[in-house]
Amino acid sequence: MKQRITLLGAGSWGTALALLLAKNNCEVLLWGHDENEIAGLDKHREHRQLLPGYILPEQISLTTNLEAAASFSELILVAVPSHAFANTLVNLKAAQQSETIKIAWVTKGLNPQDGRLLHQVVADIFTPETPAAILSGPTFAREVAQSLPTAITIASNQSAFALKLAEIFHNERFRAYTSSDIIGVEVGGAVKNVLAIAAGIADGLGFGANTRAALITRGLNEIMRLGIKLGGKQETFVGLAGLGDLVLTCTDNQSRNRRFGLALGQGKTRAEIVKEIGQEIEGISAAKETYMLAKQHGIDMPITEQTYKVLYENLNPLVAVQNLLARDQKAES
Repeated sequence: MKQRITLLGAGSWGTALALLLAKNNCEVLLWGHDENEIAGLDKHREHRQLLPGYILPEQISLTTNLEAAASFSELILVAVPSHAFANTLVNLKAAQQSETIKIAWVTKGLNPQDGRLLHQVVADIFTPETPAAILSGPTFAREVAQSLPTAITIASNQSAFALKLAEIFHNERFRAYTSSDIIGVEVGGAVKNVLAIAAGIADGLGFGANTRAALITRGLNEIMRLGIKLGGKQETFVGLAGLGDLVLTCTDNQSRNRRFGLALGQGKTRAEIVKEIGQEIEGISAAKETYMLAKQHGIDMPITEQTYKVLYENLNPLVAVQNLLARDQKAES
């Protein structure tokens, strides 16, 4: 029998993953909360706004009914923004009819209400024993939809679940590695969006490749300091979900976070840029949540701190860079 998967979130990433899973001979029920969006997807069989030209095959069905989505499969893949993650799972649990459920997510971020990691949210809404996994790594939705070679990390609280997901997603153009380090993968996926904004700001100010390389390298150091403090493993941060994802989002303009920072550095206002991009920019909320988490745990994260001040205290981006350069001399490690 074909593997059935319920996919929550019909944005660019959710749609791209539905295309990948259909190509891997899975039956996918793609759920979205926006009735107009789902109606358009069903009518045209493509996401004309976000992924034009990629036709949804017959293995993909669509719904706005969460009860139907919950009953379609015990395997749930969540692809909603981090601000909607907890509420979506609360509603999913209320709609759930079976006691058996497995939760995987591709959401990159922290819980906005309290800065918790998303696996903690899953454990609280369901149970700590619920099979849970995060899929993360250097991935742009359009390139996955195009079947360009891609590699990701799947981290789970249960090794058998990670292996099962790897089997489901793996094909000749999509490679999945497994891990047990959920914390490390989550921290890498959340904080890299903040650093992508910082890298974009630097490029928008007209600084060069030297600056970008320094930001990426010192940014990775910040991810590692926070991640290890929270219980992540060092090797995760130099892998696909750490360094790989960080390099991707800091260097390519397919990254909404990088484009947001680029426009800030060029003098546009936050409101203007958000309207122009028209999609979720996870790094904006992640900057605040990461900054608060760093303060709570006494972690020095200067790039994150200056990015937070640009976004939430109206600090001039050029002053933020000068603040970083004016810090006291210290050993690299």
